[in-house]
Amino acid sequence: MNRPSGRTRFRLDEVGSPNALIVKIANVAALSPVEIDLLEHACDHPREVPAHQDLLREGDETGSLIVILRGLACRYKMLPEGTRQITEFLMPGDCCHMHIIVLDAMDDTMATLTPCRVATIPRARVEELVATRPVLARSLSWAQLVNQDILKAWMVNLGRRNSVQRVAHLMCELYVRGNAVGLVADKRLPLDVSHAELGDALGLTAVHVCRVLRKLRLAGLMQLRAGTLTMHDLPALADVAGFDGSYLHLAAATEDQHSV
Repeated sequence: MNRPSGRTRFRLDEVGSPNALIVKIANVAALSPVEIDLLEHACDHPREVPAHQDLLREGDETGSLIVILRGLACRYKMLPEGTRQITEFLMPGDCCHMHIIVLDAMDDTMATLTPCRVATIPRARVEELVATRPVLARSLSWAQLVNQDILKAWMVNLGRRNSVQRVAHLMCELYVRGNAVGLVADKRLPLDVSHAELGDALGLTAVHVCRVLRKLRLAGLMQLRAGTLTMHDLPALADVAGFDGSYLHLAAATEDQHSV
């Protein structure tokens, strides 16, 4: 994929503008003014959704692309005994997987974790953008492939890392992803996520997550408090986690990640 010449870095302000999807794509592809305008119009009827609301449930018919413009969402599976496994955190600029406009029904549930601003792009509009704008087609394919690589990284995290490494790895990932769309300022990332929600993503109890976060805080590496992730020493935390952010494919956007 052609990367933009220079480094046009956008930031999100408090009301979620500029468009977070454009911010994400502009970090890996050179968008023309026309393409930016097309994406703006595709997301020009967003809605505000409260926290802890299902956007799409398992078994629902699909056909539209849902884009998170502000807030934090997730995808999850409910097990028969009533426990939940979060399989993905969705940050501003992220959208549900592209296969949602191809498959007949959802195979998991997409839900908000915080109040979110959400855009819904109908299948016909997505297909038109993909057919007429090769840059957008490649960018959306890139996003799908990155989602798959994130899922693989999460599988390794759950299967082979201890609890401290799991938490540290997830914090590194979310921080780098947030930095790529301009959410990080003064080494702080808004991250209003509960210990229970982190536990549902990491296969740990909320109590265990709390203990690990305390350990990382006392080590001077990071702190998650009052809805904010403060990164004191990203390289050291990455060493603890064995974190290599290459699977995020954000080199152009995060080449200065250790200095933010």
